[in-house]
Amino acid sequence: MGKIIGGINMTLDGVCDHTKVDPDEEVHQHYEDLLRKTDAILYGRITYQLMEFWKSILENPTGNKALDEFAAAMDAVPKIVFSRTLHDVDWKSATLAKKSLSEETLALAQQPDKHILVGSRSLIIELLKLGLLDELQLMVHPVIAGEGLTLFENMHDRVPLKLIKTKTFNSGAVILYYEPLKQQVDQ
Repeated sequence: MGKIIGGINMTLDGVCDHTKVDPDEEVHQHYEDLLRKTDAILYGRITYQLMEFWKSILENPTGNKALDEFAAAMDAVPKIVFSRTLHDVDWKSATLAKKSLSEETLALAQQPDKHILVGSRSLIIELLKLGLLDELQLMVHPVIAGEGLTLFENMHDRVPLKLIKTKTFNSGAVILYYEPLKQQVDQ
């Protein structure tokens, strides 16, 4: 069975907005390493369009080794985009999903030893609700945004999680690795 990992960057007050955090070389290196172990990334339309920034870096390198290498790693990973409004994608490593989120995710997870990264807030929430995430990686940056879209804004049910490890970066950012616990039905 494959492993489905939800991963997201957020501020200390829970805002998920890439413009509110400032990842350094160490953070980019961490995510480059993660991408190199990833067999596919699932994105919603909005996050996919934000991530296309890295395609432009690949086409016009910055000279910053961390950014340029991250862009190359991002380009290499197959991306599956879930959208009701996009009719095509122009990134060679991206395709539009042909099935529902649950069907695509379950099909990918059936492949042995595959690591599927979920990189969109909305998809992480939906997969949590469906009980399909194996791991949730929250990178919390040491900044308070004060406003913006929070990660769990649309969660209305209790989801118990088990902390399995942490990683601290020199910048003060911390990744919290959680395993969603399967809900026990009272009998």
